[in-house]
Amino acid sequence: MVLIYMDYNCFQRGFDDPRHIKIRIEALACEEIFSRSGQKLQLPWSFMHDDENMLCPFIERKLAVIGMKKLCKTKVAPVAEILEIAHSYEVKANLSPKDALHVACAVHCQASYFLTCDTQLIKRAGRLNLDMIISNPVDYVREV
Repeated sequence: MVLIYMDYNCFQRGFDDPRHIKIRIEALACEEIFSRSGQKLQLPWSFMHDDENMLCPFIERKLAVIGMKKLCKTKVAPVAEILEIAHSYEVKANLSPKDALHVACAVHCQASYFLTCDTQLIKRAGRLNLDMIISNPVDYVREV
């Protein structure tokens, strides 16, 4: 089974403005990936997802994401190794601390894919030459 780490923005994409075609297509791609969870793929949930969800100011979004959390059978807890890896990603690829932690969580759980709707994160994390595919959810759905 393929392990796909989805950035927190993938869990929130369905709440963003659907008048923008890019957002609407990404939201559909994320929904498709969520629907495949447990069948053809597995989704990890990290402490970073919990952290970002806790900081979300919209209660309906928080509750929806808590519901989606149930799809994620693999849990990634905070360990020193993730923090060390994340710090190196901040330096090597100029990632924000939050983005670096998400990518480090994906590496730590040995995900095959890291999916995000953040184009800049895809470009910067691509510089790290990791042993996982870093992509947009739309590209993932197109490829499989």
